Amino acid sequence: MDIHGFSEALAAAVKAAGESVLRVDGRCVGASAVVWSAEGAVVTASHAIGRGEGLTVTLADGRAVKATVAGRDPGTDVAVLRVEATGLAAPRWSEGEGLAVGHLVLPVGRPGRSVRATLGMVSALGDGFRSAAGAQIDRYIEVDGSLPRGFSGGPLVDTSGALLGMNTAALTRAGGTVPYATLKRVADDLLANGRVGRGYLGVSVYPARVPEALRERAGTARGLVVVGLDEASPAARDGVLVGDVIVAIEGHAVEGPGDLLAVLDGRAGAAVAVKVIRAGDLAELKVTAGARS
Repeated sequence: MDIHGFSEALAAAVKAAGESVLRVDGRCVGASAVVWSAEGAVVTASHAIGRGEGLTVTLADGRAVKATVAGRDPGTDVAVLRVEATGLAAPRWSEGEGLAVGHLVLPVGRPGRSVRATLGMVSALGDGFRSAAGAQIDRYIEVDGSLPRGFSGGPLVDTSGALLGMNTAALTRAGGTVPYATLKRVADDLLANGRVGRGYLGVSVYPARVPEALRERAGTARGLVVVGLDEASPAARDGVLVGDVIVAIEGHAVEGPGDLLAVLDGRAGAAVAVKVIRAGDLAELKVTAGARS
């Protein structure tokens, strides 16, 4: 393909995706959004809509319609809006199975009346990670260059016009992309329940070594010693004590705070088996995890 043909292919990809890219006016004037369903569900960046009051969404055809918040998840910086419109152009999403470092991608937004795009390169790919707020992000996608102002809430598009995820300036210090797998999981929860409930115990913990005599039975050499306990927390209510060393939850070893967050994700309201070391021996408690957004 010559340079003209390549340029035409990029323009076609932006045009295809652009039919589903919208403008949101809220806390940030002229943020972006993406159609989630033809029936009026829209995804955008949570930080861009402030308190979610007085929102308007400008559609691809230029109409401005009112929008309300169906739910939001600050942990992934995803919000779902309901707009007073139907027949919206739902985009083609992709898990990005063939995405590789070096591939060209297109951050797309609609901070004004028309679609804008910028060309970037995938500079790094990685496994899932946890955001600063403890939310699970299924895949790490890093694109070179900074995200233009007003592009938060807009999509990352591959050269075929498929959407790989939602861009946001608030996911990490350098910004980032919420991949489609995460976006789908969170958006579906928000549409069904209005929030994403994450389980919590209400403990302050610090990494600790498991006594050598107990390591085989505990199944791990490290755990988390409880150094603080909220009196009204699920852990306190169900018998966890300061000084307990948590070594496993539901059979999963917990060697760091991130492990604790990971195993409790999606278990809000569920009774979980918490294995602890107490007074030199192993004990198992049943704790009903609390729910927090």
